Amino acid sequence: MSTTTVAELRTALGIGSLYSDAVLQSVCDAADDVMLPFLWKNENYNIAHSNTTTEATLYFSNIISDVYYVGESVTVTKNGTPYNGTFTITAVNTYSISYALAGLPAAQGYHPVVPQGVVSGITQMDYTAQAAVQEASLMISVAIYQARQAPTGQGVSIDGFAPSPYTMSNQLMARVRGLLAPYLSPGSMVG
Repeated sequence: MSTTTVAELRTALGIGSLYSDAVLQSVCDAADDVMLPFLWKNENYNIAHSNTTTEATLYFSNIISDVYYVGESVTVTKNGTPYNGTFTITAVNTYSISYALAGLPAAQGYHPVVPQGVVSGITQMDYTAQAAVQEASLMISVAIYQARQAPTGQGVSIDGFAPSPYTMSNQLMARVRGLLAPYLSPGSMVG
């Protein structure tokens, strides 16, 4: 489910039933795809994996021995079969974690994951319940919708009524960064 609902976007734009739910849902999903990676969450990125017929191992480029613990439940995504799913960690080393696999998959040696896999622990914050995050999502959704509908994809500034070719540039996030400031991940602020 998106942070901004189709009904909220429809109301904010004042378009009634002019456009289908599918079109507006794609805009709401795109807003989440732009915004959510910048927010702080309990996840790390694995660079490689390997497995025996009963156990998978995920490898990281940073030290994770103080991040995870044996018995913790994690959700593994973007690693492919048989690695993806929710698992209980059975071993933690400096740069790797291991967990049991079911189904006796074929053993595979160490190989990289490109781009990187995602290992998520429990996130304590529900961003969809935060008013500032909801507003930022709505603002991004409106900007994406307007860029799709405006001639040549340009937004028009209310101050100068001049078209701007930068509607979907890094300025998109800059417009809502103040709303998102308390929730931004330090890793998203580098660069």
